[in-house]
Amino acid sequence: MVRISWTIESKKDLQQIYEYIAKDSPRYAQKQIEKILLSVKPLKQFPLLGRKVPEFPELPYRELLTGNYRVIYRFDENNNVNLIMGVIHVKRLLTDIP
Repeated sequence: MVRISWTIESKKDLQQIYEYIAKDSPRYAQKQIEKILLSVKPLKQFPLLGRKVPEFPELPYRELLTGNYRVIYRFDENNNVNLIMGVIHVKRLLTDIP
């Protein structure tokens, strides 16, 4: 079975998502984070489940869509791990990220 590892940046993304939503509803913020965390669990059995990232089809990055968020990851076959690289809002293009 494939391991799932969250990068420091992806953990920061989750924290920022939580803080933004929690301004209006801490309960909904927690539910959204839980939904994102649950969405990556199938990657343990199906490491290439998501689609290629449309902005960078030539790179090994894939994504899962979860509600209004894109979970960006890449499968490291040598170490049998899916690295979660980031979580961004669906309206944001990766080319817009500094």
